[in-house]
Amino acid sequence: MRCPLPPSVESIGATTILTQGEYFNRAVLGPRLLVVDELGYLPFGREQASLFFNVVAKRYERGSMILTSNLPFPQWATALADDATLTAALLDRLLHHAHIVQITGDSYRLKDKRKAGAVRAANGA
Repeated sequence: MRCPLPPSVESIGATTILTQGEYFNRAVLGPRLLVVDELGYLPFGREQASLFFNVVAKRYERGSMILTSNLPFPQWATALADDATLTAALLDRLLHHAHIVQITGDSYRLKDKRKAGAVRAANGA
Protein backbone atom coordinates (compact mmCIF):
# COMPACT_ATOMS: atom_id res chain seq x y z
CA MET A 1 0.00 0.00 0.00
CA ARG A 2 1.43 3.35 -0.99
CA CYS A 3 0.54 6.42 1.03
CA PRO A 4 0.83 9.48 -1.19
CA LEU A 5 2.03 12.67 0.43
CA PRO A 6 -0.72 15.12 1.24
CA PRO A 7 -0.78 18.27 -0.95
CA SER A 8 0.41 20.41 1.96
CA VAL A 9 3.83 18.71 2.15
CA GLU A 10 5.48 21.28 -0.08
CA SER A 11 4.34 24.15 2.11
CA ILE A 12 5.20 22.69 5.53
CA GLY A 13 8.23 20.56 4.70
CA ALA A 14 9.23 16.95 5.19
CA THR A 15 10.64 17.54 8.68
CA THR A 16 7.26 18.60 10.00
CA ILE A 17 5.52 15.67 8.32
CA LEU A 18 7.95 13.10 9.70
CA THR A 19 8.27 14.44 13.20
CA GLN A 20 4.66 14.95 14.04
CA GLY A 21 1.46 13.29 13.74
CA GLU A 22 -1.01 11.34 11.91
CA TYR A 23 0.69 11.05 8.52
CA PHE A 24 3.92 9.68 10.02
CA ASN A 25 2.00 7.14 12.07
CA ARG A 26 -0.14 6.03 9.13
CA ALA A 27 2.45 6.00 6.35
CA VAL A 28 5.66 5.08 8.14
CA LEU A 29 4.77 3.24 11.32
CA GLY A 30 1.44 1.77 10.23
CA PRO A 31 2.38 -0.68 7.47
CA ARG A 32 3.62 -4.10 8.54
CA LEU A 33 6.23 -3.84 5.78
CA LEU A 34 8.03 -0.68 4.64
CA VAL A 35 10.09 -0.87 1.43
CA VAL A 36 12.94 1.55 0.82
CA ASP A 37 14.37 1.13 -2.66
CA GLU A 38 17.78 2.31 -3.88
CA LEU A 39 19.21 3.58 -0.58
CA GLY A 40 22.29 5.60 -1.43
CA TYR A 41 21.39 6.28 -5.06
CA LEU A 42 21.17 9.93 -4.07
CA PRO A 43 23.10 10.99 -0.98
CA PHE A 44 21.16 12.30 2.02
CA GLY A 45 21.89 15.63 3.63
CA ARG A 46 22.32 15.77 7.41
CA GLU A 47 18.63 16.47 8.05
CA GLN A 48 17.48 13.74 5.65
CA ALA A 49 19.88 11.21 7.21
CA SER A 50 18.56 12.07 10.68
CA LEU A 51 14.98 11.71 9.51
CA PHE A 52 15.74 8.34 7.93
CA PHE A 53 17.41 7.21 11.15
CA ASN A 54 14.24 8.22 13.03
CA VAL A 55 12.14 6.11 10.66
CA VAL A 56 14.38 3.08 11.23
CA ALA A 57 14.55 3.65 14.99
CA LYS A 58 10.76 4.01 15.34
CA ARG A 59 10.14 0.85 13.28
CA TYR A 60 12.88 -1.12 15.06
CA GLU A 61 11.34 -4.37 16.39
CA ARG A 62 7.86 -3.07 15.49
CA GLY A 63 7.63 -3.59 11.74
CA SER A 64 9.52 -5.18 8.90
CA MET A 65 11.59 -3.30 6.34
CA ILE A 66 13.06 -4.22 3.00
CA LEU A 67 15.92 -2.04 1.84
CA THR A 68 17.71 -2.22 -1.47
CA SER A 69 21.06 -0.63 -2.17
CA ASN A 70 23.94 -1.04 -4.57
CA LEU A 71 26.33 0.15 -1.87
CA PRO A 72 28.23 -2.21 0.44
CA PHE A 73 27.73 -1.41 4.13
CA PRO A 74 31.13 0.31 4.55
CA GLN A 75 30.03 2.93 1.98
CA TRP A 76 26.68 3.74 3.58
CA ALA A 77 28.18 6.59 5.61
CA THR A 78 28.91 8.47 2.38
CA ALA A 79 25.23 8.22 1.47
CA LEU A 80 24.14 9.29 4.96
CA ALA A 81 25.74 12.74 5.20
CA ASP A 82 29.19 11.27 5.96
CA ASP A 83 27.98 10.64 9.51
CA ALA A 84 29.76 7.48 10.68
CA THR A 85 28.06 7.51 14.10
CA LEU A 86 24.55 7.77 12.66
CA THR A 87 25.37 5.09 10.08
CA ALA A 88 26.70 2.69 12.74
CA ALA A 89 23.58 3.17 14.88
CA LEU A 90 21.32 2.75 11.85
CA LEU A 91 23.08 -0.43 10.70
CA ASP A 92 22.99 -1.78 14.25
CA ARG A 93 19.19 -1.56 14.22
CA LEU A 94 18.77 -2.76 10.65
CA LEU A 95 21.10 -5.74 10.90
CA HIS A 96 20.00 -6.98 14.34
CA HIS A 97 17.21 -9.18 12.92
CA ALA A 98 18.17 -8.93 9.25
CA HIS A 99 18.24 -11.49 6.51
CA ILE A 100 20.73 -10.22 3.96
CA VAL A 101 20.24 -11.26 0.35
CA GLN A 102 23.19 -10.38 -1.83
CA ILE A 103 22.40 -10.44 -5.52
CA THR A 104 25.20 -10.49 -8.05
CA GLY A 105 25.06 -10.07 -11.78
CA ASP A 106 23.27 -7.71 -14.09
CA SER A 107 20.00 -6.02 -13.21
CA TYR A 108 16.91 -6.86 -15.24
CA ARG A 109 17.01 -3.37 -16.77
CA LEU A 110 20.58 -3.92 -17.96
CA LYS A 111 19.72 -7.37 -19.31
CA ASP A 112 16.79 -5.90 -21.27
CA LYS A 113 19.05 -3.20 -22.74
CA ARG A 114 21.57 -5.83 -23.77
CA LYS A 115 18.85 -7.87 -25.45
CA ALA A 116 17.75 -4.78 -27.34
CA GLY A 117 21.37 -4.13 -28.41
CA ALA A 118 21.57 -0.80 -26.60
CA VAL A 119 24.45 -1.92 -24.31
CA ARG A 120 27.29 -4.34 -25.01
CA ALA A 121 28.16 -7.14 -22.58
CA ALA A 122 30.92 -6.46 -20.05
CA ASN A 123 33.27 -8.96 -21.69
CA GLY A 124 32.86 -7.27 -25.08
CA ALA A 125 30.63 -10.00 -26.52
